[in-house]
Amino acid sequence: MTLQEVETAASAMGMQIHTLNASTGNEIESAFSALGRRRPDAVFVAPDSFYSTRREQLARLAARHAIPAVYSVRDYVEAGGLMSYGPDIADMFQRVGAYTARILNGKKPEDLPVEQVAKFELSINRRTANALRLTIPPALLLRADAVIT
Repeated sequence: MTLQEVETAASAMGMQIHTLNASTGNEIESAFSALGRRRPDAVFVAPDSFYSTRREQLARLAARHAIPAVYSVRDYVEAGGLMSYGPDIADMFQRVGAYTARILNGKKPEDLPVEQVAKFELSINRRTANALRLTIPPALLLRADAVIT
């Protein structure tokens, strides 16, 4: 999903989107300081290879500024982030292995179908939710693939 699509969806739901970008640790600190002043209802950290190397910093800053943060992969939740919803990475790697095996067994890549992510994972960190004084609905906890307590 593109930022344009997110902005369109948010507008249709009567929500506002503020985009902040960061490409260094100091810029992440500045972005969260700005978020702390704005007091948003939540923040979504977009999937990005740089951000994935800064999981602990992102989770720590979200907690310090008491901002519920949602991420695209479970690793952030394990680092202290509130919740994530995104592709099941283990399933993706398994599918890549099976796809590769088909090629190694003689299939031509151009004859194989393009595959999309088939399995998504919801992870919730209850400790973080409690620290933010958020109540996670029991139905959501039951649907989660992983609940960190």
